[in-house]
Amino acid sequence: MTITIALNTDSVNNLDLSPIDTVINQLLQEGATQDKTQSVYANYEQQLQFDINYPLEPGDPRELSEIPELRLWFVRLDAKYPWLPFLLDWKAGELARYTAMLVPHQFSAKEGIQYNPEALEIFLMHKVFLLSDWLKQQDIPWQARIKSMAQMLGYELDDAFFALF
Repeated sequence: MTITIALNTDSVNNLDLSPIDTVINQLLQEGATQDKTQSVYANYEQQLQFDINYPLEPGDPRELSEIPELRLWFVRLDAKYPWLPFLLDWKAGELARYTAMLVPHQFSAKEGIQYNPEALEIFLMHKVFLLSDWLKQQDIPWQARIKSMAQMLGYELDDAFFALF
């Protein structure tokens, strides 16, 4: 079941997180009435998508991830919900878009998005540590999920790495 979060110019320009707050609160309320043997969040893994309605001026060649106001909104989102990548629909490209909003990058006609390698590595390691701890707190099996997220961003994590923490 895909859950779509509508994001418009007003929300972005006012750094208003109410569109996502409403969805998260609804998920938590629904989860409160469900089986308690698993985390509420496990029921919504990889189901969130953003519908971003942020019109550009005619002829503006920028991608959405190149718009400073949108990037700032996503920085605020990540500060409030740093575990959100767990809920994003990775197959629909939401993890890549989320990452592009937070990690410096360039676009190439031949190769698509090209993240700054050092920035991407820092972002990924931050998410690995954060999500590992968060998933453990939620009693959600975490290692395979973390490995999959890293693979989506072009990294292979060895099992020995996880033994370090």
